[in-house]
Amino acid sequence: MNQLHPGTHLRSLMKSGCIAAPGAFNALVGKAVKQAGFEACYVSGGATSVAAGVPDVGLLGLEHFCRLIREVADASQLPVLADADTGFGEEEMVRRTVIEYHRSGAAGLHLEDQVFPKRCGHLDGKKLISADQSQSRINWAAKAASDCSDGAFIVCARTDAAGVEGFDAAVERADLYMQAGASMIFPEGLHSEDEFARFADRLRDAHPDAFLLANMTEFGKTPMIALDRFAALGYNIVIYPVTMLRVAMGAVTQALAELKETGSPEVLLDRMQTRAQLYDLVGYTPGEPFEVHANP
Repeated sequence: MNQLHPGTHLRSLMKSGCIAAPGAFNALVGKAVKQAGFEACYVSGGATSVAAGVPDVGLLGLEHFCRLIREVADASQLPVLADADTGFGEEEMVRRTVIEYHRSGAAGLHLEDQVFPKRCGHLDGKKLISADQSQSRINWAAKAASDCSDGAFIVCARTDAAGVEGFDAAVERADLYMQAGASMIFPEGLHSEDEFARFADRLRDAHPDAFLLANMTEFGKTPMIALDRFAALGYNIVIYPVTMLRVAMGAVTQALAELKETGSPEVLLDRMQTRAQLYDLVGYTPGEPFEVHANP
């Protein structure tokens, strides 16, 4: 099958403008992302973890992530960028992670430079592995991407250094990670538009072809910044990792409280997705055979 690799597709999209990648915590949300007109999708470690009932501290295994990536990629038919946390281990596991994410249909992944157990990037108290160790992991990831996809699979390096060692250290680490073979950089936990702009300017002085990712998460270190502003600041892709899960769980908890109080779902009907809307989303017509996507 001579099919365009999703990483190649995602690179093409990012070269044409800054794109939004909402987080999908299951396949149905992935379908909704596609239906809403978005061109890419994101699988978040934080959303994946809490949807499984555990905190975002690296408790879930590689197989759990790969299963979700495959489901979201198949359902959405979009290029999926996926969180790989700290790589599920040392260099050997980082290599395996790249290969397994590629086999699962991901366009690429990002690896972070925190120690295990990691923390959400917008919490205080984070600790980092050495820049040399992180550079080695990125190098192993880039080599694996070359081996399994001729380099089409995207290796993004996330650095949490801004909140631990300072802004300059984050730029320095990003430079090292690009030298190690990353094609995209994810500066986590920046505090202002000015910081995003300065980071982009300094990184591209040394690496003009670098892709840049911005994380627009709620209730964190970063203020609310619109997609067009991130584009103007020099970013190629903006992820919304937990937005849809937060909206969904806000609605679920409120609905449960009302169901408990009233004993009937009738008061919730006008807030529900109808049966017809659900069938439309999954592409199902009752009484007709359902055909799954033929493409991987």
